[in-house]
Amino acid sequence: MAGINSPFRYAGGKFYARKQILSHIPVHSSYIEPFAGGASIFFAKEKVKENWINDIDSELINVYKVIRDFPQQLIEFLKRPINNVCAIPQEFVQDVRVGDMLPASKQLHHYFKNSFSPKNDLERAARWFYLNRTSYSGIMNFQNMYFGYGDKYSMQPKNWPRNILRTSEKLQNVKLTDWDFELVIDQAQDQALVFLDPPYFNADQDKFYNCSFSKQDHFRLEKCINRNQDRLSIFITYDNTPEIKALYSWMPMMFDTEWNYCIQRTDDQKFRSNRKGERYKGQELFLMNYSIESDYARLLV
Repeated sequence: MAGINSPFRYAGGKFYARKQILSHIPVHSSYIEPFAGGASIFFAKEKVKENWINDIDSELINVYKVIRDFPQQLIEFLKRPINNVCAIPQEFVQDVRVGDMLPASKQLHHYFKNSFSPKNDLERAARWFYLNRTSYSGIMNFQNMYFGYGDKYSMQPKNWPRNILRTSEKLQNVKLTDWDFELVIDQAQDQALVFLDPPYFNADQDKFYNCSFSKQDHFRLEKCINRNQDRLSIFITYDNTPEIKALYSWMPMMFDTEWNYCIQRTDDQKFRSNRKGERYKGQELFLMNYSIESDYARLLV
């Protein structure tokens, strides 16, 4: 299956770096992401024989599983219900025809964030999906989650079903887990390509994510990668810091990279502004334990 976009908005995702990353991908038949997040690289590249998506955030992995296994049920839940089975206050949907997708509104965002109580995995996934598609930058940490949807800059609800269905197709036969990264890397089959996009070493990650990653976790990750380096193809993206350069000084390939990206700010709930299209430079390190010369270089798009 050809490349598609990630189904989610995800803080720290690699959407704008996809082309650069894909150009460094070697030939492989087994692909693993231990820190999947929005999994932009998995979705952008061709599927291979074996595919494994992991993230310690169990809520995120639950959404992936529901999209993979029950896409139509998720779509139906995100429509205005015939009998109001999810108890959405009528004033939020009174202008929506029965069977149409729920609108992206501040009122519904507030409702799903603060009032809705999921009863099962499907409802957990629907709540997560709605909040992700309507929150500023897809930030899913409730303390810093604010409404951030705009028709011109966000995927409109009418397009959510197509998004869910094509994502479900891509996820078929993909292994989905919420394990610690060490379990994933240590259990990866020999010769697998392991793409790692861990939290930044110097990031204030508590603002964006629900699962913390300590300095000791960074050191633990380096040790895990080091002990598996002879049997796996490893590609890591990290923040460009002296600490990371020193920690991975043994890695054969290390590149400074940068790319342009935009932040579409529509979160007037918090900032009382409407700044759009601000351009920034993403600056990171690409770390690899393999060469990308002639026998490896192949762009999987």
